[in-house]
Amino acid sequence: MQNLKVAVAQFEPKDGDKAYNFEVMEKLISQAKEQGAEVISFHELCITAYTFLKDLSKPELAELAEAVPNGPSCRKLISLAKKYDIHILAGLVEKENDTFYNTYIAVNTSGVIARYSKLHTFISDYLSAGNEYVTFKIKDWNCGILICYDNNVIENVRATTLLGAQIIFAPHVTGCTPSAMPGRGYVADALWQNRHKDPVPLRMEFDGPKGREWLLRWLPARAYDNGVYYAFSNPIGYDGEHLKNGNAMLIDPYGDILNEVRNFDDAIAIATFTPDKLTLAGGYRYRNARRPELYSKILSGEHQPTLKPIWMQKDNSTK
Repeated sequence: MQNLKVAVAQFEPKDGDKAYNFEVMEKLISQAKEQGAEVISFHELCITAYTFLKDLSKPELAELAEAVPNGPSCRKLISLAKKYDIHILAGLVEKENDTFYNTYIAVNTSGVIARYSKLHTFISDYLSAGNEYVTFKIKDWNCGILICYDNNVIENVRATTLLGAQIIFAPHVTGCTPSAMPGRGYVADALWQNRHKDPVPLRMEFDGPKGREWLLRWLPARAYDNGVYYAFSNPIGYDGEHLKNGNAMLIDPYGDILNEVRNFDDAIAIATFTPDKLTLAGGYRYRNARRPELYSKILSGEHQPTLKPIWMQKDNSTK
């Protein structure tokens, strides 16, 4: 099993502007390839943008949606994979008959090699939830995908790992929205607009409990507890009317950050994943020590899920 060089990206998307978003993505793909990356992962719904979907009617959503694997965005991603000889993971609105999904796909020079639909979707009443975990191969590595909120439900990470995943690709649009957690909330637009003249106040906001500090409460734990690599991607700047803090990062099975983006620009971070950590890390031993006869009935008990983030309960936009 060989090392794998993985890139994660952050960029500021434009709502519904696929041509612009692809233009930025290609620049980042080119940069990743020049730096030796074999894989690049973009954020949730990077091709269309995400937050603005909450205000779209069903016909408007249908205008954005595409077929997988034969729609134009899939064909574009495959052409970029061929042009740069790299694996690409990206998100789009998928249309299957009259049903729509928040979908994330992986492509290589041969075509679409994985398709995953978000399990816990809430941004639009017209998006249906996915109902299956996905694992697939990139070179010698077993990979899985969990989109944004899916990673907050710890059973999803464990299940994907037990299906064989050694890398979890975790595309997000997250951070800088209200929550019950103290210190969470929106970031003022004035700080973003003044980021070049006075970057420190914005960096403090993005690094505090509204952004990076919140991520570090749980994201490294997902990697550590399961003994897997995490490839986290997130937009920087505005997605819809919400500022996002970026911080695209790569985390190893020890829960250590290998690399992350620490600026306000469209940018990438790259790290080399090595197979030795997969069995040296504590998560590997913890998985092998499980006693499912103690809790399988508990975990499979009937449960009615509820999902509505605090920030969606009312419009608290600051832009």
